[in-house]
Amino acid sequence: MDYFFNFEKIAYLKNNKPDGCILCRLLDGDPQITDTIIHRNEDIAVSLNLYPYNPGHCLIFPVRHIKDIRDLSETERRSQDTMLDKVLGALDALYKPSGYNIGFNMGLEAGASIEHIHLHVIPRYPHELGIAELLGGKRVLVEDLRKSKERLTEALSGDSKRPGKH
Repeated sequence: MDYFFNFEKIAYLKNNKPDGCILCRLLDGDPQITDTIIHRNEDIAVSLNLYPYNPGHCLIFPVRHIKDIRDLSETERRSQDTMLDKVLGALDALYKPSGYNIGFNMGLEAGASIEHIHLHVIPRYPHELGIAELLGGKRVLVEDLRKSKERLTEALSGDSKRPGKH
């Protein structure tokens, strides 16, 4: 399947990446890095994926730079789990997905284009195939990243409760 490519991602994947860890630079507020942070505490941050599969595609990652999930402290693990629950509650309330893909890509061969360990949370929907895919073999993202950031930042600033079972 072909995608409507963001040419910035093609450059990024071809190693035209900024020097240093992109997630650490994001946490440091580097003006050269698009600010996609939607929530942060002392241990864990949540960012939107700059190149999302679906609206609300989030990354949950430790503030401390580590490459392997086995290096998370117990405090970071608990904070990550708590943050995952909050993110899922916010996504349920705002986007009402039918399911989620949740997981880590650890190592380049596993698909990790960023060495700083991060948990992907991808909302999924029935019949995601749209008219662009049918007619042109393309994929369309249905919400602007800035709108997703606004909605999720607001939702995560309060107490997002799970609205009900799937």
